[in-house]
Amino acid sequence: MKSSSMKFLSTSIFFCASMLSFNTMSAQVDDVKSVVDAAVLPLKDSNAIPGMAVGIYVNGQQYIFNYGLASKADNTPVTDTTLFEIGSISKTFTATMATLAQERGKLKLNDKVADHLQSLKGHSFGSTSLLSLATHTTGGLPLQVPETVKNDEQLMSYLKNWKPAHTQGTYRTYSNISIGLLGVIAAQSLQQPAANIMQEQIFPAFGMNSSYLVVPNNKRADYAQGYKKDDTPVRLRDDVLSIEAYGVRTTASDLLQFIKANLGDMPLAPEFAQALKNTHTGYFKAGGMTQSLIWELYPYPADLATLFEGSSDRMVFEATPVQKITPPMTSTANVFIHKTGATNGFGAYIAFVPHKKIGIVILANKSYPNKLRIETAQKILGQLGA
Repeated sequence: MKSSSMKFLSTSIFFCASMLSFNTMSAQVDDVKSVVDAAVLPLKDSNAIPGMAVGIYVNGQQYIFNYGLASKADNTPVTDTTLFEIGSISKTFTATMATLAQERGKLKLNDKVADHLQSLKGHSFGSTSLLSLATHTTGGLPLQVPETVKNDEQLMSYLKNWKPAHTQGTYRTYSNISIGLLGVIAAQSLQQPAANIMQEQIFPAFGMNSSYLVVPNNKRADYAQGYKKDDTPVRLRDDVLSIEAYGVRTTASDLLQFIKANLGDMPLAPEFAQALKNTHTGYFKAGGMTQSLIWELYPYPADLATLFEGSSDRMVFEATPVQKITPPMTSTANVFIHKTGATNGFGAYIAFVPHKKIGIVILANKSYPNKLRIETAQKILGQLGA
């Protein structure tokens, strides 16, 4: 009887402890959700965004919150498996592919473009460094691939005739061509197509099992419909360099995995861990922003006005003078790291604070101003301890 009583007592204690743990976790979810709801719901409504997904990583826990519709045509709700286009956030994966190639001894960031693309030897673009490609400091490449360029051969012809407007490394000009060519070179050095490297090596290394450059047929139902400002349905069209520059479709959950990996909070093969760390290195100052390999770094705590300016249209469309950081900045102590991304029908944002081990992902199937993405993220992170 005594043994039976003790067994019952032990079981009761275990049950109570389990219920306490469950109730505590439930309360944490409710607390985080209330913070996210208060920031996201007004944003969604005021910008007529059909659907959104928000991912939070804090205190070693992941939270996903879904809002609205993935498709208005059939009232499909946003769920944990909904795929969003993330636009230029894709560039961070391309930068990771390049640093992975560097870790494997296949290239060096100090290499010249012509070291890898022999057809550009003797041309201005051929003397551009891979580091300049990765930091948008090529000397004046335009934002978009010209409309007249429809294939790789035409792209090479365009680059042979391109002349820089500025000395390499003196101005930042944000460019899909820049990071796209970095991806082409990195993939060539690894002797596989960029899409294959991403799908078979990069995404799996970070536990990103629902991320695609080409959405497979069995996942098409999860692919959110994007919407233009006038609510016309639209999805990304695959063009020259789109895979390398802005082609990733993924979920909020998968991007939280990427945040965890960037924070050093998951076990990784050494070459992948170092590749990620190398993308955080700061090479140039552009106003209040430090340009690393695609990621944009700011002193922590981040000043809203400085964040707004660093993600403004001026920074996207105009040449910005830069100052080279010598030696490059390798410490991410007291640093805020972020990246915006958009396509014609989607708006995305990712941010994290390494020393606080906290991060956020905000995905939407309609583009809206960068300022509002940053402001919303800051509201949420500020209340959650960042």
